[in-house]
Amino acid sequence: MSTQTLTRLRQLKLSGMAAALQTQLEQVGTYEQLPFVERLALLLDQEWLSRDQRRHERLIRQARFKLGARVQEIDYQHPRNISPAQIARLAQGEWILRAQNLLITGPCGSGKTYLACALGHNACLQSYSVRYYRLSRLFLELTQAKADGSYHKQLQQLAKIQLLIIDDWGLEPLTPANRNDLMEIMDDRHGHTATLMISQLPTDQWYASIGDSTLADAILDRLMHNAHRLQLKGESMRKILGQLTEDEHLG
Repeated sequence: MSTQTLTRLRQLKLSGMAAALQTQLEQVGTYEQLPFVERLALLLDQEWLSRDQRRHERLIRQARFKLGARVQEIDYQHPRNISPAQIARLAQGEWILRAQNLLITGPCGSGKTYLACALGHNACLQSYSVRYYRLSRLFLELTQAKADGSYHKQLQQLAKIQLLIIDDWGLEPLTPANRNDLMEIMDDRHGHTATLMISQLPTDQWYASIGDSTLADAILDRLMHNAHRLQLKGESMRKILGQLTEDEHLG
């Protein structure tokens, strides 16, 4: 009977309950004195936790983060103009729920991408859908979508992502097609979903980097309206960590 029950639970895709029941069967002395309702509640709790974990793992895979970053592992030891309190507030995810944006700027190597991926990973654990793109790769996907007729479907999918992370903003000049694509994306997302933009350029240079005054006004109005900003400073983290590694090696 126990074997049959376990098999049926797995067939019904209740693997969490099956695992919890297996534990109860193997540890008879621990559970046999509990009332049926309490034992059932334990099985349901395990199924709930198991599904939560699988959902979070799926969201993290789908996000395709560049780095395996974690909020708990952010380095505050070296001065970069960020504080634990700032990150703690952002990690709560209220800005994502309110469909607000986050702009992270700073010099090369200052940890912008790590910070963004850490916040994105944290959002996945809060059950938000997240997707990371380098801007050039995003434009490439949209160009391919235009060629195979799936452009509008691709825009609809981008609009539904609750947190869209775009890296390397302002790294390369924008073509007219790029500007139009950005306008479509920002217009679809404005007021509905959150966007996290990462750039080496200070925000006061973004207007000129777009290259078209009319579209620049429209894009930046949607992107910067009610946006949170983190302006990282200081020496390159890559250089600092490289020096530490070299010093440790010499030591």
